[in-house]
Amino acid sequence: MFTRWIKIDPRKSALIIGPRRSGKTTFLKANYPDYTYTTLDDLDLLDWAKRDPKGFVSHLGPRGIIDEIQRAPQLTVAVKYAIDNEGARILMTGSSSIGLLDAAADTMAGRLELYSMPTACWGEEHGEPDHALFTDEPSPLHIKEAMRSIDDAMTFGGFPEVVAAGSAEEKETILRNYKNTYFVRDLMQMANLENVEGLHAILTNIGRSIGSHLEITNFARESNLSVPTTRKYLNTLYRSELAFRLYGYQFGPAKRFIKAAKSYFSDNGIIAGLNLRLNEGQLLENFVIAELEKRRKLGFIKADQFYYYKSAAGREVDLVFETAGVRYAIEIKATRTPTVRDVANLRDFIAQSNGPTKGFLFYLGEERNEVGGVICLPVATLYRGA
Repeated sequence: MFTRWIKIDPRKSALIIGPRRSGKTTFLKANYPDYTYTTLDDLDLLDWAKRDPKGFVSHLGPRGIIDEIQRAPQLTVAVKYAIDNEGARILMTGSSSIGLLDAAADTMAGRLELYSMPTACWGEEHGEPDHALFTDEPSPLHIKEAMRSIDDAMTFGGFPEVVAAGSAEEKETILRNYKNTYFVRDLMQMANLENVEGLHAILTNIGRSIGSHLEITNFARESNLSVPTTRKYLNTLYRSELAFRLYGYQFGPAKRFIKAAKSYFSDNGIIAGLNLRLNEGQLLENFVIAELEKRRKLGFIKADQFYYYKSAAGREVDLVFETAGVRYAIEIKATRTPTVRDVANLRDFIAQSNGPTKGFLFYLGEERNEVGGVICLPVATLYRGA
């Protein structure tokens, strides 16, 4: 398997959160072969961990790995004891933050580092990042290389096993298997969900709503679920790292979470696995925003949160974030020849901004250029960019 872009502090214990099949286990086994490995996917080990947390952690010795710790969050208390009293270094993974992050925060503050491991970024299998997304201009050869794989990346996404597969048919088979196991069955078990048809409906409606506001009442009606159940299922998807949401951006920080959210899948492979039929614009928007979210989670984009923007007049900007005192506004267009009209909303947003603001348009062409004061970046810039 290829080298991942995530970097772990060698001095501290760690908890790595990421969706199923994102490569957490493979990463830890490859980089820490001398650590005692254990997984709570094994029902006998899970039973032991629940009955005797302290004994379970002690058997790992001074260096250990606990996979899928979200199945027994109470283990974090025993891990804390091992770190404090036995000098242990424990590396843990979780495929869901349900019941886990609160337990870790309560017991492990200052004792471990929390990391996110998303699915692979586009081009991650070919080496370390080789340019900065918003400041460096990749070579024409780099762009050409990216353009040869863009359709594959947008269609099948970045699950490591899928990336390593040799053919489109093999990728499709892997993703179909993921749908029947990790996207549905495991999710139902982890969160005690009961209505598989309702979960399928929620997943389908997220796909249909990409690029639009997520209205809970509409989701509930179309999914034939109650509003509280719909909220529960959506929150399960978010906390299982299969989907994420953008809240509405307001220039006053206190108002940033007022407007309805938008939802996106964390990887385009989920769309393919669920066999959802999205138009080109939706596929492209999900792809670009998911790729940027991966880089935010890995720490390359140093922003606490991503947003979208919608003005009182209905003008929208797909993505907004702040880093190092600069506001970034991003639009995504499925065009190969951007015009001033394509950047109109960005120009309006920049005009009303009260601080340093940069506007970018991701588009399907091959040249970095400028239109109306907005920098137009080929989507291919994402390839091995950070």
